[in-house]
Amino acid sequence: MATTIRRAVIPAAGLGSRLLPLTKAIPKEMLPVGDKPVIEHTVRELVASGITDITIVVSGGKSLIQDHFRPNPALVARLRADGKTAYADAVEEVGELSRLGHITYLDQHGPYGNGTPVLNAARNFGDEPMLVLWPDDVFVAEVPRAQQLIRAYEATSCPVLALLPIEPADSGRYGVPVVKEDLGDGQLRITGLVEKPAPQDAPSAFAAIGGYVITPGIVDELREQTRRWYDRREGEIYLTDAINAYAGSHAVYGQVIRGNWYDTGNPADYLVAQFASALSHPEYGPLLRAMTHTLDGPAKT
Repeated sequence: MATTIRRAVIPAAGLGSRLLPLTKAIPKEMLPVGDKPVIEHTVRELVASGITDITIVVSGGKSLIQDHFRPNPALVARLRADGKTAYADAVEEVGELSRLGHITYLDQHGPYGNGTPVLNAARNFGDEPMLVLWPDDVFVAEVPRAQQLIRAYEATSCPVLALLPIEPADSGRYGVPVVKEDLGDGQLRITGLVEKPAPQDAPSAFAAIGGYVITPGIVDELREQTRRWYDRREGEIYLTDAINAYAGSHAVYGQVIRGNWYDTGNPADYLVAQFASALSHPEYGPLLRAMTHTLDGPAKT
């Protein structure tokens, strides 16, 4: 059995261009879902799953992320002095996440692409495996998605991809795994990934969504991709390309995640995530349901 995973990377250097102009001044990772910015959902999931070393890879204009998680004793003291104990506790708890997760920040350097922040962070991790979770995904699950991935890694000692079932018509939006064997309990042995295939070409009915366990062998593939990029300076460094190359000659597994996934990377999906979060809230849910009943009445002429 493999040792457990204690390190995680959150790539947060993207521009959020699909959400412009909303993200012109506010990082997409700081947009609220419910009463928390979306990246806080990811950090809480990691801390709840036993991760004790979180690296958030950022770019210019992302200082609000650091400000959010940074402890603020002066604000807490002021709130307590004013008798606003619940607000003080909430602010203090967010700052405590930074300590529990030992959050550090790293500026992204290198070619464009979602593999670059993983390679940047890996330089500090040695030969340890790591979790990679995107900061614009929210998973709601009885067992956190990160914990499901960690368990799969502990059982296999191999890289693991978070998978979700998809409709065939949606295959063109995702990386679709080539499944070699179904091992039961949601665990699949995979031999590659096909990026955004047409429905008739999709090798399975699953998509790689929302999380990875990355091992040193995949980091080596990222290094090789980056070396080749500097030779020709074309294209981007994709994590899925490195996983696909590695899977050609090494064992890689997929874990079908039990839970509900909400993407916040585009306007429509962000609204769905907001709506779902509000509906699940014990105070706001009943209010929202009552409001929707009034909106569902007959159209006025």
